[in-house]
Amino acid sequence: MAANRETDLNAPLKIHFSRAFVIDMLFTLLAAIMTGVSGGLLLILLVFGWSSVQADPTGESAAGLQLMSLDGRHIEMAPLLNTKVDIDVAGMLAWVKVEQVFTNPSQIWMEGNYRFPLAEGSAVERMRMAIGDRRIDGVIEEKAEAKRIFKQARETGKRASLLSQQRPNIFTLSATNIAPGEQVRVTIEYQQQVRFTGEAFELRFPMVVAPRYIPKQISEAEAAAITPPVIAQGAGLINPLAMEVRIDAGMPLSEVVSRYHRMVEERNEPGVVHLRLADGEVQADRDIVINWRPQIGAEPELALFREQWQGQDYALLMLMPPLGGTTEQVLSRELVFIIDRSGSMSGPSMAQAKAALKLAVSRLKSNDRFNLIAFNNRSESLFSDPQAATSTNQQRAIAFIDRLRADGGTEMMPALELALRQRAQAERLRQIVFLTDGSVGNEQQLFRLIQDKLGDSRLFTVGIGSAPNSHFMRRAADFGRGSFSYIGDLSEVSSAMQKLFTKLEHPSMRDIRLDWQGRGELEVEPQRLPDLYLGEPLLLALKGADLDGRLQVTGERGETLWRRLVDLGNGETRRSGVHALWARERIKSIMASTAITLQQRREQVLKIALEHQLVSPYTSLVAVEKTPVRPADESLHGGDLPVSLPAGWSAQAVFGPLPRTATWAPTYLLIGMALLGLAWIALWLGSRVNGNRLNWLVDRG
Repeated sequence: MAANRETDLNAPLKIHFSRAFVIDMLFTLLAAIMTGVSGGLLLILLVFGWSSVQADPTGESAAGLQLMSLDGRHIEMAPLLNTKVDIDVAGMLAWVKVEQVFTNPSQIWMEGNYRFPLAEGSAVERMRMAIGDRRIDGVIEEKAEAKRIFKQARETGKRASLLSQQRPNIFTLSATNIAPGEQVRVTIEYQQQVRFTGEAFELRFPMVVAPRYIPKQISEAEAAAITPPVIAQGAGLINPLAMEVRIDAGMPLSEVVSRYHRMVEERNEPGVVHLRLADGEVQADRDIVINWRPQIGAEPELALFREQWQGQDYALLMLMPPLGGTTEQVLSRELVFIIDRSGSMSGPSMAQAKAALKLAVSRLKSNDRFNLIAFNNRSESLFSDPQAATSTNQQRAIAFIDRLRADGGTEMMPALELALRQRAQAERLRQIVFLTDGSVGNEQQLFRLIQDKLGDSRLFTVGIGSAPNSHFMRRAADFGRGSFSYIGDLSEVSSAMQKLFTKLEHPSMRDIRLDWQGRGELEVEPQRLPDLYLGEPLLLALKGADLDGRLQVTGERGETLWRRLVDLGNGETRRSGVHALWARERIKSIMASTAITLQQRREQVLKIALEHQLVSPYTSLVAVEKTPVRPADESLHGGDLPVSLPAGWSAQAVFGPLPRTATWAPTYLLIGMALLGLAWIALWLGSRVNGNRLNWLVDRG
């Protein structure tokens, strides 16, 4: 019986065990597979995902050559770049030498293109390329010919450099056939005028070509020429820049101030100040601005520099009208404020602009009329037409300003058209104040609009941010017969806007006329003289066969006529270059003219640029070494050198939602860990089920 009972018990147990065994084995096998797959995925993701950050198949990223732009594109390998700047200031003239060193730390032959800004109005005359002890001077050629010479040198393996102008304040420097481990030094030299505001001299050195909004009217080739790739933030110090400045103002100075960069000051010579960057090198991401202020009573009333060059006399004249005697009458004005709220204005720039605009609204007089226009992709106006500056309307304006947010594109044209379309009431002085960073690529179209539609209005531009497009800002103010102001920091809003609105409320001189009392003809730039406002000097570039005569300047100051005689025979200059500045101003006038054809413009500019040996829209500087150096079987690599985003700019506000320029390695790691965790949970559950099954079987036994 016992045997029979054991047999009876074992029969059902055997059947149940087989079913449980199959289920448990399947569960365990599934968990094991999940564990293996997830573990393998984790290993693959760790190896390939993470190595995409650290591995460098070419061995170049350690040298800083493998870079990613803000729009997610890979930047082709390019040489490293260092820049050194030496500036020598004498009175109202500055001679600038910029040395750019292209370094090839790789084992391949390289070339690079670097787009950089210079002060608008810079007269670029010289370029020299140096490799070791060898020096090759650049020559001015027509732009197409210079490009052909450079291309031929590139293809035949000769070292060469090419300097071309894309805008009056944007240049491209190209260097080719740089050997592995080699340095190529390219030095350019130019002159520029120092600005004087009536209170202080100002020298500005722009450092970065900010991203430009490119309207659809601009061709891809033109857009590419003014939009270098922007390096992803956090890439470290690229294109470090060192600077030294010598200032011989020709008068006692009360103070010298570097507004945005720490500088060390030395005074080893009487009346001469030496400056250098305190940190040695800085990131090229915001303009360097230096001011120096004369001692009280030493402010210049007249500065005159002369030069005789190739049988012609040239002169630069700065004439300061007297500060007193401006009209005290209450002006009946109409003010239109235009504020840029595009993506490039995001961050500190927008805060500066809004603070400036609020201050402007608060200063309006009861007899003023005003309007506000804000724009990005579209324009919006506070009122359909300018309204009286009542307290209620001022409060509406403040609320309008508070709601502004910076995003979108920079469609300036509709906003300017809207402002210029409206006409002031009779007897009202109409003033347009434009607050922007000027980051657009269609400057010429905007200039033509201002020339055609300005009428009796006056246009004043306020540059905002760390790297404004000063070419657009200054030229727009020139065409608008107004003036240009600059705000580079929130702490400057109050003082800068107070000065601007003091000017707006007190026109110093209008309808300025010149009467030449000497032999021969006098060629004057600018040909259309601006109005002057409180503290502003009259700046003139002059040319004639013989400038030993007198120039009479007259202008209306309120109800009186102001007159001044200047003897041009008394001017002198300590260095040459005045002719180049006159030529640069003449080229600027020709480029702005709407009364000539494109072919006439090209011919006139070419004639002046070739005569005065200047880089222009139609001429370039090219330097070529005579002997080929790159072996025919060695390929050439290179690309555009990236630039930094201007200080304070928001990448996301400018470019929109950014692609992930970093790798997906951290995300891959999280996915792999999650899969591995799920697999271990499955194993644990399987082991628990198996354990319960076995316990049940034991209990049955």
